[in-house]
Amino acid sequence: MRGRRGDRMTINIQEHMAINVCPGPIRPIRQISDYFPRRGPGPEGGGGGCGEAPAHLAPLALAPPAALLGATTPEDRAEVDSYDSDDTTALGTLEFDLLYDQASCTLHCSILRAKGLKPMDFNGLADPYVKLHLLPGACKANKLKTKTQRNTLNPVWNEDLTYSGITDDDITHKVLRISVCDEDKLSHNEFIGEIRVPLRRLKPSQKKHFNICLERQVPLASPSSMSAALRGISCYLKELEQAEQGPGLLEERGRILLSLSYSSRRRGLLVGIMRCAHLAAMDVNGYSDPYVKTYLRPDVDKKSKHKTRVKKKTLNPEFNEEFFYEMELSTLATKTLEVTVWDYDIGKSNDFIGGVSLGPGARGEARKHWSDCLQQPDTALERWHTLTSELPPAAGAPPST
Repeated sequence: MRGRRGDRMTINIQEHMAINVCPGPIRPIRQISDYFPRRGPGPEGGGGGCGEAPAHLAPLALAPPAALLGATTPEDRAEVDSYDSDDTTALGTLEFDLLYDQASCTLHCSILRAKGLKPMDFNGLADPYVKLHLLPGACKANKLKTKTQRNTLNPVWNEDLTYSGITDDDITHKVLRISVCDEDKLSHNEFIGEIRVPLRRLKPSQKKHFNICLERQVPLASPSSMSAALRGISCYLKELEQAEQGPGLLEERGRILLSLSYSSRRRGLLVGIMRCAHLAAMDVNGYSDPYVKTYLRPDVDKKSKHKTRVKKKTLNPEFNEEFFYEMELSTLATKTLEVTVWDYDIGKSNDFIGGVSLGPGARGEARKHWSDCLQQPDTALERWHTLTSELPPAAGAPPST
């Protein structure tokens, strides 16, 4: 590079390394020294047009750091769900729909497709799948997963995954974590990226479309030498610890749909065990063999125990069984209905999965369901309830250690 005829100009390292970073294809700058005006006397500050950039080269416009990193302003965040993400992002983009059906207490998650995923295999491709978790809560109890698409960076799933037993309280407080991972049969599966969606952003019975860039996993306070599998376990334990340390919070073990009705003609309480959803896996095969037991406390005569049939190898059993307790309405108002779910094991003690108590001493939805049953006789009332890790003191078996 030369200035005047016969005068050789000195090019510093800053000029050698500089490139045009304006949006568009990356291209070298023809005469980068024009962007560094020479000051002071001497041949570098003389004529030759080195003090001003030529007309055919536009000045280098540096974008603010937030723009370079893809951050959004408060005005932009309102439109982030409909933003068509760039296919050349580092981790890729994920397109999906969410629908909260308030009438059936279900959350429908439609996983549509991903674009531009990060290559994870030696062939420059990946074997991606998507898994869902509801946070906070026990990850094993509410994990849903799509099928794996082989050898692609632009997978199309078009799969519908459904959470049952979702209440308005869940919509207010829970967050849906959507993770994209690469399946590896020879070693552990690898994490690609994730998206976290607060459920409070959803409106009942209104489908919401998302097309969002994947983000890296939230950093953990753990040694950098830990493997991806150990980091995943550490993340789960950390979330569980935070949930247990919260005021009055217990580990969730799934949901149960109960039906209560007081019959004036038969003079007794009709308890319907309808189904369970997203139970915690208690067996090594990733499933459970669940059944349900009910007690009406206090039980002086020890005759209030009822038990459903065992459902083999499932985390979402359907029972559709009814039990009847003959009792006057005035006496029933002083009782507490204890419902526990167990995992059946052959040759050893059964494992406790979770339980819930309904009665005058209960809280929240459990107490409301009980009081509504007493105030509305001859009406079948179905409600979803959260199963927690708290074992009632007289549930018929010692707590699991």
